[in-house]
Amino acid sequence: MPASPLATVVSVGLASILSLSPHLVARARAGESGGTHANSAQTEFGKGIRLPADAVKRLKSGDPSQVKSALDDVRLSARAGAAAVPAIVDLLADGLPPELAQEAIDALGDTESEAASSSLSWYARHRNLTLRRAAVQALARTRGAVAVKALRTALSDFDPDVRGLAAKGLGTLKAKEAIGDLFLALDHKVPEASRSIGLLCAGDECERLAAKLGSQPFEVMTSGLHEALLRASDEVPEELKVKIVGRVRELGTGEANRFLREVQAKWPKRASQRVKQAIDQAVLATSGSPGTGGRDAERKAP
Repeated sequence: MPASPLATVVSVGLASILSLSPHLVARARAGESGGTHANSAQTEFGKGIRLPADAVKRLKSGDPSQVKSALDDVRLSARAGAAAVPAIVDLLADGLPPELAQEAIDALGDTESEAASSSLSWYARHRNLTLRRAAVQALARTRGAVAVKALRTALSDFDPDVRGLAAKGLGTLKAKEAIGDLFLALDHKVPEASRSIGLLCAGDECERLAAKLGSQPFEVMTSGLHEALLRASDEVPEELKVKIVGRVRELGTGEANRFLREVQAKWPKRASQRVKQAIDQAVLATSGSPGTGGRDAERKAP
């Protein structure tokens, strides 16, 4: 089989992009059109294409080409490939060449199986930077307490990409127990932590995030404040959102105005009218700030 995978789009109810070798593309198409491989390539909504019966056998074959083809099948199968997780974990434990190890790590992530988290957590500390990055990215998909613990540890990795992936992953996993670690990471120049804090913060934590306006780059702060403002009112109360809007308004800059207009444009029709009013007033109050377009911006504001 060819050495390099072919990028294609596979429809499994929701479009997802996977690295596929040519024989897998043909198998997927056959399944969609009811061809001779329809039984082995039958799709399951939200899970991917059914894992071939011989995939685990190929993973255990010891033949690199067979292992590679099986890993391709697991990736294509997505969550439906979870049955292959123990075999992949064993392969990683026994040791694989770096390129094949990365494919195994990626396959574990695609299964979204929590059973893969322990193996991935070990690779999240691997000396090979490429494998470490891949493992941290995969952990955000496999979930569970082991994944959260590994991602919290990865926030202090010496590589900025690993730290950023870890911060993103904790937000994806809704790991509220990691909020303190994320604030520490933000203070140590991990900008991705801001958005995750915005997704997770409650009460004083959201105010603490907003209080960093001026001490952190504006675009870093707004990635988190944007998330906090657009969360449901039972997660971030109206009063707190009004305070956040007020802090941005106090900056009186063109950046602040552009951010407020962006939130204004995305504000849900059924969301708090009190907060909307605060946003509208803040847009008007900052519309004359340098870099906002002056009167043109003011005319566009409600």
